[in-house]
Amino acid sequence: MKIVMAIIKPFKLEEVRDALTAIGVHGLTVTEVKGYGRQKGHTEIYRGAEYAVSFLPKLKIEVAVASEFVSQAIEAIASAARTGQIGDGKIFVTPIEHAVRIRTGETDTDAL
Repeated sequence: MKIVMAIIKPFKLEEVRDALTAIGVHGLTVTEVKGYGRQKGHTEIYRGAEYAVSFLPKLKIEVAVASEFVSQAIEAIASAARTGQIGDGKIFVTPIEHAVRIRTGETDTDAL
């Protein structure tokens, strides 16, 4: 089992959710986050004053999948979130040692 974590642009959420649903992923967690990478933020003008926005709004999506579905999940997220512009995001994969569904007590891949 693995957790696939992706940092994406906020307007790509529905496309990513639809792509994951299409491959059989039924649950995900979304968190609003801020950050920067090579984008390094941008400048904005508010009431005539220019100021730098260092941290850009992003979404962090976390999906728990069985190990054999990791590459499918990565491909679905990457293809749906890709705009071709800088700041499209990153995907990280980390192992899960143990999972338990609280309601039924199912464990590991049955709990996903």
